[in-house]
Amino acid sequence: MRERDVPDAGSRADRPSPSRRRLLGLAGGGALLLAGCRWDGAGAGGSGASGTGGSGSYAGHRKRPAVPEGVLGSNFNEEPRGMTAAVLDDLRTKWVRGFTPMPELDSVEAARQPAIRILLSFAGSGYGTVLSLKFPYRNKPLPRPGTSAMDIELARVDKALGAVLGKVDILVIGNEPFIETREEDRATLLNPFYEAVAAHVIAERERRCGPDCRTRLYMGALNRLHEPAWQTPAVNRWLDHVKAVPELEGVDIHPHVSSIEQAKAFTDYVLPRIRPEQRFLATEFSLVHWWKQHWSDPVPATYADRYGVPTGTPFWQEVRDAAADPFARQRWHDLLMNSPWFASRKDYLATQVRQFRATGRLAVATYGTLQGPAMVRDIGPTKTPWLLNSLYANLVARPSANGDMAHNPAFFDAFRALQDSFSGS
Repeated sequence: MRERDVPDAGSRADRPSPSRRRLLGLAGGGALLLAGCRWDGAGAGGSGASGTGGSGSYAGHRKRPAVPEGVLGSNFNEEPRGMTAAVLDDLRTKWVRGFTPMPELDSVEAARQPAIRILLSFAGSGYGTVLSLKFPYRNKPLPRPGTSAMDIELARVDKALGAVLGKVDILVIGNEPFIETREEDRATLLNPFYEAVAAHVIAERERRCGPDCRTRLYMGALNRLHEPAWQTPAVNRWLDHVKAVPELEGVDIHPHVSSIEQAKAFTDYVLPRIRPEQRFLATEFSLVHWWKQHWSDPVPATYADRYGVPTGTPFWQEVRDAAADPFARQRWHDLLMNSPWFASRKDYLATQVRQFRATGRLAVATYGTLQGPAMVRDIGPTKTPWLLNSLYANLVARPSANGDMAHNPAFFDAFRALQDSFSGS
């Protein structure tokens, strides 16, 4: 599917749920103010920045808003297909996040790379935007600063900066660095590499965008901090760097966990180790590891009786059947909500976001929105069930008679309610 531009879109909380055609197409309207933050200036200053050239080229950049506070937005990771203004409208959110794998910039102009392209279009329509830069080095060593390999990586960074500085609201240096780096490099090469990238980004932001550039900088996401084995000296050095560099406004965390208590361990660990005025992002979070624990449980007996499914059918097999031939919306609803291990976690999203906000230091959290093709590929007992997180059940349940996409029966309404219950300051 070809990625589509996102035009200006109005936002109305009382708008009916969009049809599938509308969600996958384009929506029109006026620019949005960004929820959850105060503006330093009078507004966004038009449809985006144009001054991304050399030193002193600041003209045309949008005015900088104040720090976002307690925002809940939409996350598409690296898969922007289907993400439109109508989707964000339906969710009542005004923020969106994605990431770009940096090697892709060797073969495509940065402004046309799918994740960057759609974020720029959203930014031009007045939405708040978060872009994470992903450096995939799981199968080869990270470059050492000062080497030709590092020069290649920084050239990719420059391509991204030329496209997004002054346009996106938040740039995150690194996606999941401790997962996307070889294990043997985490204690040695990881911090010098990312510290060099951060220094380069800071210098280039000053040169290209000026001291009041709207693009704020965070360091990328820490994972598995609820496990003592991941609370390493290298992680502490990461946080020491965040604390020591004044241009960095905080750090990202990705609490993919099996319980809400495990997620609290992330903020308990991170926040005391950075400056009091710094904030955190949670651009990914979920109960995916709880889902994984029950992925092979049998489908509920009441569900099996109602839909003629053989007793003892593993849950994953029923999901695989739904991906191959999407179920009616009610059947998908019953599969999830008749499963005690899922239904008992129906308050997870609301509880987790409130816990983030209660720290007083959440800038932006973003939650997975659409099911993507990778989520339904090769479904089996060992697959990680990311698709159970998504706010829409767009690949496993049929749309309604009027074309509306099916929702996650536990989390969709909660996500919308969380927009209504918190407006920032």
